[in-house]
Amino acid sequence: MAKAEKPSSSTNPTRKLLMILGGTVLLIILISIVVKAIGGGEETTEVEVAETQVRAITQTVTASGQVRPEVEVVISSDVSGEIVFLGVEEGDVVQRGRLLIRVQPDFYASQREQAQAGVLTAQADVERARADVGRADVEINRLRTEYERTEQLVERGAVGSAELDAAQAALAGGQSQREIAVAGRRAADYRVQSARATLRQASQQLGKTSIYAPISGTVSQLNVELGERVVGTAQMTGTEIMRIAELDQMMLEVDVNENDVVNIELADSARIEIDAFPDAPLRGSVMQIANSARVSGMGTQEQVTNFPVEIRILGSNISEEADGDATTVAAVAAEETPAPIVIAPTLRPGMSGTVDIYTRTIPNAVVVPLQAVNVRDFNEIRRKEQRRARRERDDDGEEEASDEETIPDEEDLRRVVFILEEGKAVMREVETGIQDATHIEVRSGLTGGEMVITGPFRVLRTELEDGDAVVEREERGGEDGDE
Repeated sequence: MAKAEKPSSSTNPTRKLLMILGGTVLLIILISIVVKAIGGGEETTEVEVAETQVRAITQTVTASGQVRPEVEVVISSDVSGEIVFLGVEEGDVVQRGRLLIRVQPDFYASQREQAQAGVLTAQADVERARADVGRADVEINRLRTEYERTEQLVERGAVGSAELDAAQAALAGGQSQREIAVAGRRAADYRVQSARATLRQASQQLGKTSIYAPISGTVSQLNVELGERVVGTAQMTGTEIMRIAELDQMMLEVDVNENDVVNIELADSARIEIDAFPDAPLRGSVMQIANSARVSGMGTQEQVTNFPVEIRILGSNISEEADGDATTVAAVAAEETPAPIVIAPTLRPGMSGTVDIYTRTIPNAVVVPLQAVNVRDFNEIRRKEQRRARRERDDDGEEEASDEETIPDEEDLRRVVFILEEGKAVMREVETGIQDATHIEVRSGLTGGEMVITGPFRVLRTELEDGDAVVEREERGGEDGDE
């Protein structure tokens, strides 16, 4: 029997597969080399760009707070007792001088009667003291006459000097008694003054049992009911009975961070949006900036320092044409208003709102989108250039430069933008100024019309370097919506 022949190695399937794979890899490597040679070896990054504009920009400080009346009076009782009369309800409009509350007056009326009796008693003591002084005067006159008579008898030799000494001593005693009587009368006068002061105090306490409206306004808050007992404010914090507010003059009280409050000044215009009426923005004006801060989270990493700022609500709606344009809104809000305008009744104390305070406007500023401005460490950039130069010298076999610059270890942070020029990202240092919600002023480094790179965020913040090859995306991002 003839033996079967072994298959040739050239027809082995596994070997054929390896040869095909090797050829494919070699082809890919050749294609990569060709592409790299044609493209110069640079990777191109897609970026988003926006054109630098020259237009007005308004710096804005945004804060949130609650609606408050400009004038609101907290009413408490100076005396303690039961409420026997309650003449108003919450929401009532009252005029100044109207009787609001009466506290049970019986106890204070009794104290006043006791004080009146004390005055009468003190006055009677004064009369008795005056009578004592009169009797002392009569006794002194008698003793003086007796002394003069004894003195004449001594001169005639009718009596001895002992009788004269006795008469003189009696006169001195009478004078002492008169001084005591005068002191008693003076003390009685003081008791009368004290009693009258006690009477005045008792009368005032009795008068304070009736509480009258100190201003004209609306009862914005009522905290008690008829028959309830209240604690007076004479010795401690008393019961808050009610609040009366002038609801036709409202304001928005907001907390502004310490970094922003320095930019705000009195009379700065503002745009106010009440949460309950998001489609009806209102004009406002800064009326008060607190000097003392409110600090929360004291001594912790979450410590926040804010300053209360009061914004007067002027009451007129901002036109639809102005709404959305910060510069136009600032101009509209800054128009003079002769007097506060009556606010709609639905604007109530305690409502939440947000305010945009327009602190400063520059009419012809070079502006770029906020995301276009980045921060770069120029010392780190110089260190990278040094390392690149060393590698090139090593590749060329050159010796290390003896005059190489010594770069400090600390950071040299500066603000920069990247401009798209002839397919390259050109880094340019800039000086910035004020900013609004979307754009920032560039004071130096740009003149307007340049195409600045605005994204993507990760590329712009960490990866992009001066001279990198870039290409604009087909869908341009970061541009103004008004173009």
